[in-house]
Amino acid sequence: MRIDVLTIFPEMFTALDASVIGRARQAGLIDLQVRDIRPYSKRKHKNTDDYPFGGGAGMLMMAQPISDAIEDIAPEPFAGKRILLSPRGQVLTQALAQQLSREPRLLLVCGHYEGVDERVIERQIDMELSVGDYVLTGGELPAMVLIDCVARLIGGVLGSEDSAADESFSSDGLLEYPQYTRPRVFEGLEVPEVLLSGDHARIRAWRREQSLLLTALRRPDLLARADIAPKEMAWLRDQGALPD
Repeated sequence: MRIDVLTIFPEMFTALDASVIGRARQAGLIDLQVRDIRPYSKRKHKNTDDYPFGGGAGMLMMAQPISDAIEDIAPEPFAGKRILLSPRGQVLTQALAQQLSREPRLLLVCGHYEGVDERVIERQIDMELSVGDYVLTGGELPAMVLIDCVARLIGGVLGSEDSAADESFSSDGLLEYPQYTRPRVFEGLEVPEVLLSGDHARIRAWRREQSLLLTALRRPDLLARADIAPKEMAWLRDQGALPD
C-alpha cells in the first residue's frame, strides 16, 4: 500500500521509522511518502494560513497550498481515499481500519490551526476522519495513529497473521482476553492453571469467557454489536457482569 501524507510538520513522522512500521517500510510492504505543504504556497513567505472570513479566534489553513499539493500528488482519478484528519470526522474504528487497509492508496491531509478552508474539503476530500471525541493541535498525531492502525492489517506486516484477528475489536467485536508469559509466578501472582493444561479446547473456552467478561465490565456498549450466544449472555448475568 502507498500512503501519502500532507503536513506542515513533516519531521514529526520520523517516529514511524521505528518498530513494526519501520520494518514494513524497509520490506517494501508500505510506501510512506510525507510531503511538506509549505513549498506549494504561492505566498512570498510560504505561509499556509490566514484569518477566517467572518472573524473568530485563530487562523485557518488556506485552500491554495493544500489544493495544489493534492493535485500534484493525487490527481483525479485517484484510486484510493483522500482523507482529512479532523475532529468533526467519522470516528476511526477497527472495522473502518480494515476497510481502509484494502485500499490501494491513501492520501492523508493533516489539518492545523482552526481547520481547513471548506472548499478543499468539498472538492478534493473523500472522507473526514477523527481518532476520538477530543481536539488536538493538529492532524499529525491522528495521521500517525491511522497509519499504524491500518498498516498492521496489511499482509506480512505483523509477524503472525493471527495476531490482528485475536485482538480487541477484532472480528467478534469483543475486547481481548488476558495474556501471560514467564515466569509462572510473579510476586505471588500465578498464571491461570487452564493456560498450562495443554488442553486447547479448555483454553479457547476460557479465553472466550474472559473476553466476554472484560467487554461486559469495561465496554458494555460493544456487546450490542458483538456476536454473542444467548447462553453466553446468561453466563454473564450469572457472573454479575450484566443486570438480570
